[in-house]
Amino acid sequence: MKNPIFSIIAAATLAAGTWAPAMAQESYPSKPIRLLVGFAAGGPTDVIARLLANDMTATLGQTVFVENKAGASAMIATREVKNATPDGYTLLFASLGLNVSPILLGAEAGYNPKTDFEPISNAATLPLVAVTAYDSPFKSMQELVKKAKTKPEAVAFGSSGNGGSGHLAGELLGSMAKAKLLHVPFKGNGPALAEVMAGRVDFMFYPVIGIADNVAAKRVKILAVGTAKRLPQFPDTPSMSEVGFPGFEETAPWVGMLAPAKTPPAIIKRLNEAMLKAIAKPDVRARMEKLGAVVVGNSPAEFAAYLKKDYTRWEEVIKAAGVKAE
Repeated sequence: MKNPIFSIIAAATLAAGTWAPAMAQESYPSKPIRLLVGFAAGGPTDVIARLLANDMTATLGQTVFVENKAGASAMIATREVKNATPDGYTLLFASLGLNVSPILLGAEAGYNPKTDFEPISNAATLPLVAVTAYDSPFKSMQELVKKAKTKPEAVAFGSSGNGGSGHLAGELLGSMAKAKLLHVPFKGNGPALAEVMAGRVDFMFYPVIGIADNVAAKRVKILAVGTAKRLPQFPDTPSMSEVGFPGFEETAPWVGMLAPAKTPPAIIKRLNEAMLKAIAKPDVRARMEKLGAVVVGNSPAEFAAYLKKDYTRWEEVIKAAGVKAE
């Protein structure tokens, strides 16, 4: 017969074991939260991360501080979060590369986007616009595509480098148009845009953020915007859907927040609520939209489904175009 005192001790120990994590989740957060960004300070991903972190700090009652760990196409920051303790105190503010790098590099990327993270919310998408030199002979996207169909690689497009959002958007356009475009990679969007403005490269897909000044100065013209509807900033420019490429808007790079795999659901829920509260504020939305972002804000399940679809889309484009890592 078991000694009653041992049964009581065992029961108390079991209760304490289940009670402690529950209490830890209920008291979350009890210390500052690190939000890692795999890009340098000042870029759109960093700016949006800081905007949300500032508002989430007030909601959560603990500082959410952004830490920039640029390099290796954001893989340094991504790997660190993957290997962090899943307690909600080390988070990742990621973008398109989260899915693209493992497709290009396989195991060398050092993480699996499908299993190593818990999605919190997609913050926004950052549309691309197809730009050409202001005095380019192409007056419309239709004209450009028509020429591209006449001869393989007759039309060249620039990008910030292999596997970047502009490169993948160009490859997807070629696939949708059934035309072989010539990809000309550069080390950054700036050098690529300079060659487009000079007329030495026919066009490129450029982030809508930062292009307005060049349009106003008549250095470039926009052939189409990579959104479902026309952008308020460029009301006279057709969307890619209007010029015959419906669904192209889904190629827009996204920015969103994730936690390490196995982070407790209660913590994910708390972070999601704080993030959505920030996104819902008119001043926060206005500042994001001023950057050219299309504000999203969704549930962890919705963001997970989006990421799965995003991975499949780029896997198909990368394999079909034979895109290789640099």
